[in-house]
Amino acid sequence: MVSKVSSKGQVTIPVEVRSILGIRPGDFIEYEIQEDGGAMLRRVSPFDAVFHNALNNTLEEWASAEDDEAFSDL
Repeated sequence: MVSKVSSKGQVTIPVEVRSILGIRPGDFIEYEIQEDGGAMLRRVSPFDAVFHNALNNTLEEWASAEDDEAFSDL
């Protein structure tokens, strides 16, 4: 299957691909660039802000000024 890229960089995902991957309007698509110059796409779950905020609250012990300085060059 082939899709053409529009002048705005948009691509229509063929109905067969959307059906197989279960892609619906509003879904998120992730692109992974391969070493051979190709790309893989997959449907991914949307960002869960509630989960990430809960996780962030468990990491307070690594949120000091000393930690910021220690990791600033990474």
